[in-house]
Amino acid sequence: MAVPLFDTRTPLEPLLPQLRERAAAVLDAGAYILGPEVEAFERELADYLGVAHVVGVANGTDALTIALRAIGVGEGDEVLVPSFTFYATAEAIPPIGARPVFCDVDPDTFCVTPDTVRAALTPRTKAVVTVDLFGNVAPVEEIEALGVPVLADAAQAAGSTRHGRRAGSFGAAATFSFFPSKNLGGFGDGGAVATNDADVAERVRRLRFHGSTDKVTYEEVGYNSRLDELQAALLRVLLPHLDSWCEGRRTSARHYAEAGLGELVKPPTPVEGADPAWHLYVIRHPYADRLGPALGRVGIGQKAYYRTPVHRQAGMRDFAPTWELPGTEEAAATHLAIPMSPVLDRLDAIQVVSAIREARS
Repeated sequence: MAVPLFDTRTPLEPLLPQLRERAAAVLDAGAYILGPEVEAFERELADYLGVAHVVGVANGTDALTIALRAIGVGEGDEVLVPSFTFYATAEAIPPIGARPVFCDVDPDTFCVTPDTVRAALTPRTKAVVTVDLFGNVAPVEEIEALGVPVLADAAQAAGSTRHGRRAGSFGAAATFSFFPSKNLGGFGDGGAVATNDADVAERVRRLRFHGSTDKVTYEEVGYNSRLDELQAALLRVLLPHLDSWCEGRRTSARHYAEAGLGELVKPPTPVEGADPAWHLYVIRHPYADRLGPALGRVGIGQKAYYRTPVHRQAGMRDFAPTWELPGTEEAAATHLAIPMSPVLDRLDAIQVVSAIREARS
């Protein structure tokens, strides 16, 4: 039997009647932009994360751009960012006149470290963007100790924790995407900025609505970037189930360990103190490019996400570093995502591991 890379449908099946009911209620209410559903979701997500403020925006990329501006990044500033990440993490920086400066990652955790950040710091560094890649949680507190503000890209890590704190509660601010495949995935695009700083939150609210707080006076050039009422209403249905889904992801990882995955490939390594709710389960193997197609031929979902790191993408040619990023290059060349979902069971894990064993032979 095939094992898909994602299974987003099965966890939602029991909730479909409630989701339809909530969607109909929004349609009946006739309020679609920045209404009571958005306000309620912002409060509920803030309570879940343990932060003072959450502000909904149109998508995760806008969340990054707006949050960077809100914490004071602007024209001529440098922002440190990993290259082993989704393109949007770096793409969000140039539109505000700042320059992405690429730093390396630990190829075992796929996250930046204090050492990789320190190596790339310059007097022009205004902020660091950390990425909780694949559901791991970057060491934000240790990086903040270097004396530079941190924006935590937690888009892939909703429900993950580190030292008992939830991903999204670290840094000067943190950002989320509610793209459908995420741990907390909606039914279209959506995003949010989380922060404990009231001034940062207020500027995010202003920037998401054309630089205005009252729809009459416009204090700066902003964006049209608002979380829809319909998405917020549906996300409110999903949020109470996030922890159980995340525990399902952790259980799936344990199934892989019990099936002997670690004897064949290198499983993902949590950052010290982190308890990841794996958005993707990304293994490493020297011959990952051969392993992937072999798994695909027998119906096992697999994907290499970032074979070409961001700093080597054509769109980033003006920001390409002159220094080497060996951890990034190693991670890019050797990684492979295998099936992961809240409902991946023991038999699925055994089937995947058996396929990996056969492919290696």
